Amino acid sequence: MRFAKLFTCFLLASAVTFPAFSQPEKQNPEIARLLKEDLTRAGVQMNCYEFGPIHDTKAPKGYKPFYISHYGRHGSRSNWGGPNYQAVADILTQAKEKGLLTSTGDSLLERTNEVIRIHNGMNGRLTRIGCEEHQKLAERMYGRYKKVFKRKGTSIRAISSTVPRCIVSMAAFTSKLSAINPRFDISWDTGETYMAYLSNDPSAEQWKGVNALLDSLNASYHVDTVLIMKRLFTDPVAAKGLVGDVETFERNIYETGVVDDPFELRPLTLSLLPFDAVYKWYEHAAMHMYLGQCNSKEFGAMRMPRIEPLVNEIVAKADEAIGGGKVAVDLRFGHDYPTLALASYLGIEGVGDRMSFEEARQKWFGGFNVPFAVNIQMIFYRNKQDDVLVKFLYNEKETRLRGLEPFEGPYYKWDVVKANIKGYLR
Repeated sequence: MRFAKLFTCFLLASAVTFPAFSQPEKQNPEIARLLKEDLTRAGVQMNCYEFGPIHDTKAPKGYKPFYISHYGRHGSRSNWGGPNYQAVADILTQAKEKGLLTSTGDSLLERTNEVIRIHNGMNGRLTRIGCEEHQKLAERMYGRYKKVFKRKGTSIRAISSTVPRCIVSMAAFTSKLSAINPRFDISWDTGETYMAYLSNDPSAEQWKGVNALLDSLNASYHVDTVLIMKRLFTDPVAAKGLVGDVETFERNIYETGVVDDPFELRPLTLSLLPFDAVYKWYEHAAMHMYLGQCNSKEFGAMRMPRIEPLVNEIVAKADEAIGGGKVAVDLRFGHDYPTLALASYLGIEGVGDRMSFEEARQKWFGGFNVPFAVNIQMIFYRNKQDDVLVKFLYNEKETRLRGLEPFEGPYYKWDVVKANIKGYLR
């Protein structure tokens, strides 16, 4: 069985002063290397989860794990690209009728029609890989923290966004746990009360500023439009009348290509595009996520307060468990936006760093930071004196909290974390 791959705003939206953007030839070499290593990463939030090796730093002497608090995005899904797919198919179909397609163009037409068939008019539908991602994550969580799951008289509480792909992800995750041990006491729930904090979006005012900034970047960033025309058409000049704006055509091909991974299609459509076009639209997608959801210097002060209800719920349930509650594992299934905002609010290093737009373009790698099934796990430990520590995992990797001194290694005193919970201010 194939598993998914192996991570008050200071400017009003209407008054953003746009920076002098760096030129395409100044692409970050490390980001370019990571994209060339695996082009599916260029999909950013459309990138399937990459399962890496698990490493756990030994807990301080006398401390044992007793509770897990989790928030995870749904698994791999279809996209909202129907118009993009159809635009590519329409152009290539007309070119085929006029005898203008190369063999590569003909292959792309077949692939695009296959994407349309698989999509089947269903935006945001969980794919087979999306289920496998959550089954695998459940298996790895259990194998890593068996002591938590084997606490006598405890239970597992799972709640989900009301969106079907999240509910199915919850079902996949918990069904794997039930397969591991049918005696697990698992509860499931969804509803508008949970939705109020599990799925939280930026304000319309913030989106206005983000989109204006991205539009300004895109207008300054022109890419190779010759290569794609030569690859797809026997007579690029004649085909130009069908294609119209080539950069728009390239973006539609990019939007078609980013579903290759969740749809299990090979070879990769993105390999047809000039690399600078792949990089441009990767960067657009990555910065859309960072500026919209994370603690950016431009918009973080607008985004962070909106995630507080989820933070408060996590803290309350953790304190419930610490106080003797029977729930050993709290599982939450939601979306990419809240995951990034939560990581930023908590001050998780890397993904939650506070950066300007220009800094984020060079340092924030979206392919690892917001794939499908991106997850935050908080593992709680206790000693015989009832002192409580917590360790943070981002995509199953131990991480630190920005600007907060740990007790030891990646372990933090829970009381210290709670007192400094607004990590985005550090």
